[in-house]
Amino acid sequence: MASYISYTCTVLTLLLIFCVQSEAKLSSKFYDSTCPNALTKIRTVIRTAISRDRRMAASLIRLHFHDCFVQGCDASILLNDSCTITSEKNAAPNMNSVRGYRVIDNAKSQVEKICPGAVSCADILAVAARDASVYVGGPSWTVKLGRRDSTTANLSLANTQLPGFGDSLDTLISLFSTKGLSARDMVALSGAHTIGQAQCFTFRTRIYSDASDINAGFATTRKRKCPAYAGNATLAPLDLVTPTSFDNNYFKNLIKKKGLLASDQVLFSGGCTDSIVDEYSKNRTKFESDFAAAMIKMGDISPLTGSKGQIRKLCYAVN
Repeated sequence: MASYISYTCTVLTLLLIFCVQSEAKLSSKFYDSTCPNALTKIRTVIRTAISRDRRMAASLIRLHFHDCFVQGCDASILLNDSCTITSEKNAAPNMNSVRGYRVIDNAKSQVEKICPGAVSCADILAVAARDASVYVGGPSWTVKLGRRDSTTANLSLANTQLPGFGDSLDTLISLFSTKGLSARDMVALSGAHTIGQAQCFTFRTRIYSDASDINAGFATTRKRKCPAYAGNATLAPLDLVTPTSFDNNYFKNLIKKKGLLASDQVLFSGGCTDSIVDEYSKNRTKFESDFAAAMIKMGDISPLTGSKGQIRKLCYAVN
């Protein structure tokens, strides 16, 4: 009888441990004991990268965003093609567009030197996005940690669940809603386009459309470096006014019909998000507060925790 009770207690204990691991929650203090210097090490790498290439700030925020919208925030976007992996890097929204992979690889390498096998690539992505925002004058936020890395990628989902540069307002709202993000979250996160650049092919149709939703002078200016039939990869700043500083000029531009991408301008086009754009154009503090809150919320999309996934040794390959 005693041995039966002992066996039962052991089983219950193991089940309890399994449940705790499976239902583990993200925490800003996750690495306090296992790798207390991880965030400092990541911050140093991110600051160095952006100091060399100011555009990298926008790229790192976008990299985190594109990761979270496919399978959740699990670093699946970082995986290269292999015998078992079809990389998300090959998806239309990512190919020859998403950047920052090497920066994340470098951050991972530096963290591995001090804490081997402790810090996930998914968490490094989340921290890098926050540090990138801060470096260019944007808001900071407390990053919740404890994500683990996926052992799979999903090219199909990357092609269908990431927002496109020509999407309608209804489509965008629907895409964000499926991820648990509200229309306000969507507008706030779109405000990341206050920094960064876009390739000519993503806005050519808009600037040559002669539509009523684009400022004629703005269109003429953009045509100078984006010919009608050439220069697909030529870059233009998403915010022509302050392209390397995180502020609320993006929203001011939309009100003036100077949104570069069609998916930008639809946020202020007579629809349900007009009032949010107007609010953010007048109140930078409110925009930055909502952006930080939306980034935290986005970082909570379907993370792998506990015993799920793995801590990759290399961000671009499974162990």
